[in-house]
Amino acid sequence: MVPTWQLRAAFARRLSAMYGKEVPTYTTLVEVAGQVNDDVLRTGGESAQRLGSIERVTAERHGAIRVGTPRELRQAAQIFAALGMEPVGFYNLRDATTSAVPVVSTAFRPVLPEELDRNPFRVFTSMLTPADRRFFDADLEQRLEAFLGLRELFPPELLELAALAEREAGLPEERAERFLTLAVAAFELSPEPVDRAWYAELEKVSAVAADIGGVAGTHINHLTPRVLDIDELYRRMEERGITMIDRIQGPPRWEGPDVLLRQTSFRALAEPRTFREADGSVTTGSLRVRFGEVEARGVALSRAGRALYDRLVDGPVEEWAAHFPRTERQLAVEGLGFFTYEAVPDRPRDGRRPPDDLAGLLDGGWLTARPIVYEDFLPRSAAGIFQSNLTDPGARDSARPGIHYDQHGMSGAIGRTVHDPFDLYAAQQDASLGRARKGLAAA
Repeated sequence: MVPTWQLRAAFARRLSAMYGKEVPTYTTLVEVAGQVNDDVLRTGGESAQRLGSIERVTAERHGAIRVGTPRELRQAAQIFAALGMEPVGFYNLRDATTSAVPVVSTAFRPVLPEELDRNPFRVFTSMLTPADRRFFDADLEQRLEAFLGLRELFPPELLELAALAEREAGLPEERAERFLTLAVAAFELSPEPVDRAWYAELEKVSAVAADIGGVAGTHINHLTPRVLDIDELYRRMEERGITMIDRIQGPPRWEGPDVLLRQTSFRALAEPRTFREADGSVTTGSLRVRFGEVEARGVALSRAGRALYDRLVDGPVEEWAAHFPRTERQLAVEGLGFFTYEAVPDRPRDGRRPPDDLAGLLDGGWLTARPIVYEDFLPRSAAGIFQSNLTDPGARDSARPGIHYDQHGMSGAIGRTVHDPFDLYAAQQDASLGRARKGLAAA
C-alpha cells in the first residue's frame, strides 16, 4: 500500500513538474527560492529552521484552483480527501478587493501536526458565486450555470479511486499510480478551444469569472514554493528580468518576529490558447491568467493577534513597529500568537516550584516555546495578488445586495465540515501545554 501522506507528497511533486512544463518561469521561481533558502540556511544556521526544517520548507507548495459549482467543489474535496487534505478556513474574496473577484474560497490541507511535518501541501480552492447580483444579472447567471452544468472536471474513475483511497488510507501501488496520473491530468490546462464570445462576455464582469466559467475545465492557477527571505527573492527575480507584481502582500518586513504570511508573485503571462469563433472556425490567440506565487510563512496568530494585525497592517511600518509585539515571548504571554511548549528536562533544581503563569514558566526556564507555523491564508493578500494580476478591474454594481456565504454555508457546499483554523492552532497549543505541565508536575 502507498499510504495517504506518500500519495500527497507524490501528487505535489508531479503537479510541480507539470506546472513547470506549462509555465517555465515557475521553474525559475523554484530555482531562485532554493538558492535564497540555501543562503539563509548558511548564514542563519539553526535559527533559519525555527519555523520548519529546511527539508519541509524545500518540499512545501501550495496550489490554487477555481471551480464553478458546489458539485465541482465536492468532487475536488473528494480528490483532496484521498490525499489527507481537509477543508480549513473560509475566505470571502468578493469583499477583500475593489476589483471584481466573485468567489468564495477555502483551503484543503492536512490538519494534524505530524501530517503537516510529513508534507504540508495545500490547495487554495475558490468557487464562483453566480447568484451574486453585484456581478451577475439573472440572465447571465442562468446561462453560466447551464454551461457549468454540462462540463465534467473530474472523470468518474478518478473519483472512484479517490473514494477508495480515503476509505483505505492509501492505495495499492498500481492503483496509486493510476490515481496520481488521472489527478495530475485533471489540473492540466485544457486543450479544448475557448469560446471567444462567451469568454469575452464573462471577462467584462471579471477575468476570474471568465477563467472559471469560460473554459472547459479547471487548472492550476498558480503554484507556490516557500522561501525564507521573500524580499531577497523579489530582488533576485527582478534582477533576472522577470516582472513581479508591485508589492509583497501581508505584514511588513521589520526586526521583530515573522507572523502569518507574506506573498508575492510574478505577473501573469500571456499563454497561447486556441479559440472557437462565432462562425465555428478555430483561431489562435493568448490569455493572461496564470502566474507564479511565492510565500514566506511566520507565526500563527490568535484571534486577538489577528485583530491587532488587521488594525495595523495598512498603516505605516513605524506604526506597526510601535504597537506590534517585538518578541516571540511577548506574543506568547499576551496570548497573541500560538506556540507549542515543552518542559525543560535538565533545568537545575533550585528548590522552587513551577509557577502557574506562562510568563513565569518561560522566564524561570521551566518551559521552552516554539512557534506554530501559520498554515493558512489571508483574504486581503490573496485578493491583492489576484487583483495585481488582472488587466481590467471588471464590473461590480455595489448598489445591489450581495448573496451571503459563510463557513457554515461552505461546509454545506462541500459536504464536509470546514475547520476553523484558530481552533486547530489552539488545540495544538493547549495539548502541548498540558503535556508540559504534567511533565513538570511529575518531575
